[in-house]
Amino acid sequence: MHSASIHMLVRKGLLAAGLFITAQGLAHADGLADLKAALGRLQGQAPIKATVEFKTWSKHGEGKDLDESSGLASIAIEDNSRGMQILYSRDVLSRMEAEERAKEKDQKAKTPTLTALRELNSSELRGMTNASNALSLSLEKLVFKGERAENWNGKPARVLSFEASLDKQADKDKKYVKKFEGTTEIWIAADGTPLASRSRLNISGRALLVISFDMVNNEDHVFSQVGDRLVTLRKESYNSGSGAGEKGEGRITKTLQLLQ
Repeated sequence: MHSASIHMLVRKGLLAAGLFITAQGLAHADGLADLKAALGRLQGQAPIKATVEFKTWSKHGEGKDLDESSGLASIAIEDNSRGMQILYSRDVLSRMEAEERAKEKDQKAKTPTLTALRELNSSELRGMTNASNALSLSLEKLVFKGERAENWNGKPARVLSFEASLDKQADKDKKYVKKFEGTTEIWIAADGTPLASRSRLNISGRALLVISFDMVNNEDHVFSQVGDRLVTLRKESYNSGSGAGEKGEGRITKTLQLLQ
């Protein structure tokens, strides 16, 4: 075979391979569009019943001024087309009352149930039972940077990378910030359904000219599709901060377990 013929075959082979790779890339390149389509699709009202466990830990101060506390409690929720209902078991109510009485007698008494349930926020609970809406709102404050292929729990997935923009934060907060670094990663399935997310935020600045501060906020979410809605099965938040001579950190884990 003449060298010109060989060269032509090689060119045709490379062209065919390039077209195949391009077609494959186009089929999966726009992960952000896939994610937004999935969020729009998973806005349903499929009825769910679940328990939500709150587990908290916090530490403030140092040395003899150290104040450390932890909490643990759970509630039941029902969410359907009529709305969301929060249910406290009789056992939880009894423990709350007992801890309130103990606190009246001794201000240093441990109150794990009351401490945990301070994190009960109906807006956040709604974000767990209707995660699509909460995630859509979060995307409005993020700048898309790219995507990559990566397994999630042993299955093929894509990771969408974002940066948090200071320009999209509240004006009243921006004037104090000197350093702002925030990233978010969202794992999605082939059809764009969110599987998990991870956010990292580091902020430092100065208020009133003399008070400097540093803050760290980390959040991890695990999602699941239930009928025509997206729910958050687990949300873990870690916060730490220092400023004006004070220092503290805390961790909050909220776990949603679906009931039959």
